[in-house]
Amino acid sequence: MTDQPYGYLMVHFLEDPEGYAEKIYLDLSDGDDPERWVPLNGGAPVLASHLGTTGVRDPHLTVNPQTGVYYILGTDLRVFGGDDAGWAGWSHGYSTRMNVWESRDLITWSPLRQIDVARGPAGEPAAGAPEMGMMWAAETTFVPDFHGAGQGAFVVYWTSTVGDHQVILWGSTTDFTQSTWAYGGVLLDQGEDTIDTTMIQRGGRTYRVTKSNGATRRGLFMEVTEAERWWEPGAAWREVQTRIGEGYAAGHGVEGPTMFKAHGEDRWYLYVDVIPSVGYRPMVSTDLDADVPWAPLDSPRFSLRAATKHGGILGLTRDRHDALRRADAAGPVRTDLGVVAASAGTSVEALDVALPAFAEARLHGGGTASFPVVWDLTDLDTSEPGDHGVRGTLAGTLGANLNAWTGKDGSTAWDAQDKVPFSRTALQVGAQIEIG
Repeated sequence: MTDQPYGYLMVHFLEDPEGYAEKIYLDLSDGDDPERWVPLNGGAPVLASHLGTTGVRDPHLTVNPQTGVYYILGTDLRVFGGDDAGWAGWSHGYSTRMNVWESRDLITWSPLRQIDVARGPAGEPAAGAPEMGMMWAAETTFVPDFHGAGQGAFVVYWTSTVGDHQVILWGSTTDFTQSTWAYGGVLLDQGEDTIDTTMIQRGGRTYRVTKSNGATRRGLFMEVTEAERWWEPGAAWREVQTRIGEGYAAGHGVEGPTMFKAHGEDRWYLYVDVIPSVGYRPMVSTDLDADVPWAPLDSPRFSLRAATKHGGILGLTRDRHDALRRADAAGPVRTDLGVVAASAGTSVEALDVALPAFAEARLHGGGTASFPVVWDLTDLDTSEPGDHGVRGTLAGTLGANLNAWTGKDGSTAWDAQDKVPFSRTALQVGAQIEIG
C-alpha cells in the first residue's frame, strides 16, 4: 500500500570552508534502505537563507501529524564568509532567531521566516527567559495533547549560552510562528557546556542523546526517562551510555547526533557528526534498553556524501518517497515548446491558456516526469503584430525552491542591503508567440 512506511528523507548542511554551503540540502534514501543516501536536486541546495546571517546550520525536519504540515528548522549562523565575530562572539551574543520553512508535500517550500526564541508572541522579551546567547541546534518532539486532548504542540529544544556555560532550553509552538511561540524553561543544565540534544520515543519512554563539552569528558551520552511530561523539571532521567561514537574521533570530536527508527524492525540508527569536516558516521542499536545500546555500524553498504553535517532524518511513506523522486528534475526534455499564433489585441489571459500547460523533464534518478509550466507574460505587448519570445518555469520541482539570493547592485556579501531570494536551479522553457 502506498501509505505504508517506506524510505527516509535527510535534511542537512555541508561543511565547505572555501565556499558557501551553509544552506539546506536534502538526501533521499535509496529505496527503503536507511544506510544508502542519494542527494536530491543534483546535490545543489534546495533552500537558502537571505535573512540574518544568511547561514543555515544544524537543520531539523519534522511534521505535525495533526495538520500534515512539515517544517524545516535551522540555526541562523554563517561561519564561512559571514560575520567574523568568531565562536566566542557567536555563542554569547548572537542571533536568537530560528529559521523556519514549511511545506505540505516536502517538495514545494514556503519562503523563509524567522521566530525569535527569546521573545514572546508580540515580540516582547519572553517572560521567564534568561539572558541567552545564540540559539542553535533546535530540534522538536511533537506532544499530541500538550494543550489538552487532541490539541498538540511541538516541544522545541535548543542550545544557548546562559551565564558561563551552554545549556539546553525549551519552548513550545503549534505552527512555528512567533504568535504561537512560548518560552518554556531549562531542559538540561549540568553545570558544564552541554549541546546538541536529539530525542526519540518508544513504548512510553523518551531517549535523548546530548553532547557534553565539559570536564567530565562524557562526549555524546544517552539518557532515558519514563516521565510522561519529560520536558518538565520533575522528570527523572537515567544515564545509559557515554562517549558514544568516540571510535570515529577522539576527545570532543563527535557531536550533532540524530536518531531514527528503521521501518518494520527493532533497529535504530544514530548518526553522529565527526567534526570539523568528516560529517555523519553511523551507529546502530537493536535494543535501546541494553546496557550499551549503541555500536558503530559495520556495513560496507553505507553510502553518504562527504561533509554531510548535523541534520535530521524523517521516515516517509511510499507515496512521499515516490513523489520526491518524481520531483527531482534535472532538465527539460525540450527547451523550445513551439509557436502559438494569435491576433493583435489577444488578452494575456487567453495567451496563457493557449501556451503549453505542461512540459516533460528528465529526472536525476532516471526517467521523465511532467510538470506544470508557469509562463512569464508580464511585459508582453499584443497590441501590434510581431513575434515575441516568452519564458516559462517548471513548477513542482525541488529545484524551483528559493535556494539563492542577491543584494543591492548584485552584491552577494552576507550583509548586503535589499537581499532578494530566487532559485538558481529552477528549470526554464521557452515558446514563441506570433501576433498577426
